[in-house]
Amino acid sequence: MNTFTRIKDIDHKDSHQSFTQQRPIRILHVVGGMVRGGIETWLMHILRHIDRDRFQMDFLVHTTEPCAYDEEIRSLGSQIISCPLQRKYPWVYAANIKRILREFGPYDIVHSHLHHFSGYVLYLAKQAGVPVRIAHSHNDTSAQEKGLYRRWYRSFMKSLIAHNATLGCGCSYQATADLFGTQWQDDSRWQVFYFGIDLKPFENTVDRVAIRAEFGIPADAFVIGHVGRFHPQKNHRFLIEIAAEIAKREPQMRLLLLGEGYLQLEIYQKVVQMGLGDRVIFAGTRSDIPRLMMGAMDVFLLPSLHEGLPIVSIEAQAAGLPLILSDVITDELQKIKPLVQKISLSQPARVWADAVLAVRNSQSRITQTDSLAILKNSDFNISSSVQALVKTYVDECHKNCQAKYI
Repeated sequence: MNTFTRIKDIDHKDSHQSFTQQRPIRILHVVGGMVRGGIETWLMHILRHIDRDRFQMDFLVHTTEPCAYDEEIRSLGSQIISCPLQRKYPWVYAANIKRILREFGPYDIVHSHLHHFSGYVLYLAKQAGVPVRIAHSHNDTSAQEKGLYRRWYRSFMKSLIAHNATLGCGCSYQATADLFGTQWQDDSRWQVFYFGIDLKPFENTVDRVAIRAEFGIPADAFVIGHVGRFHPQKNHRFLIEIAAEIAKREPQMRLLLLGEGYLQLEIYQKVVQMGLGDRVIFAGTRSDIPRLMMGAMDVFLLPSLHEGLPIVSIEAQAAGLPLILSDVITDELQKIKPLVQKISLSQPARVWADAVLAVRNSQSRITQTDSLAILKNSDFNISSSVQALVKTYVDECHKNCQAKYI
């Protein structure tokens, strides 16, 4: 008998024995593109730390353009498989998905990170015979779904998920409820699954003066940091209004913006109009976020309109930064409570500015070393995240696949 024999092919007289599938479990992650976003960064943490002899992770992307993580993904033995999304022609997309699953498979798991659109992806995966189908919710969009079509789309896709997912994960309680319903705890398929990050970069010593000099920031400046794509969700317009209020009272204020996106030009124009051209730094997409958090920033500001559980909030705490957030963001991220403060988005920019300036004038009640130690023993450590995901994949394969794996 060769090592790839399926259990169903084993003679019934040997059915009492334990047989093992010797190839790795094969997972196809479905994402928009492997850019430097929160979801994608978490997946890269997983790919770097998972046992790649036991788990083969490939990535189906909805773009033909090269993305930030593509080269590293290929260097780690994984594949980037392009399947452009054509919402107006779902039958074309369906044919392409099934062709990919046939040509690049067989896959044991399709793990979709496309929020509501995961419903269609998992429907197609089920038709193609993929035994384990995972929908992963990374956001809470409940307050943003307006209009008759959006409500219908949301309802239809949630129905597809309910009928085609073998497992559903959410990065927070809010994100889980958003995709799987407020009664999600009544269905054993749905669960909360926290992100984990690699904490080692936060152990490094940094030269704050040198790092600030890279951006032309004075050594004694008061630097507000933000990491996020230029998208309405991240609320950059309000962020700039807060910065303008702070600048009235703190001449040495600087705002360091990390990220890119289609609203970047609009935000740049707003910065110029408000006379902040010499105070705001557009640093683009960076691969050294921990270094910049520890070396350049004094406080981290995140006035998002909605989130699942933003990875940057965990990174900011690992860097020992005071963290000021909008009150719509889940409390589950508050692992270092002395560092975290939440403010209502209904409050004017002046109130937010007061809170930011108060941080500068207060003494931290916890050191960065202590913050890091707390996170190392939490669910947000990458080692905990990898162990939990490995267990999930193995358990789901043993439950739904005909083969047993090493």
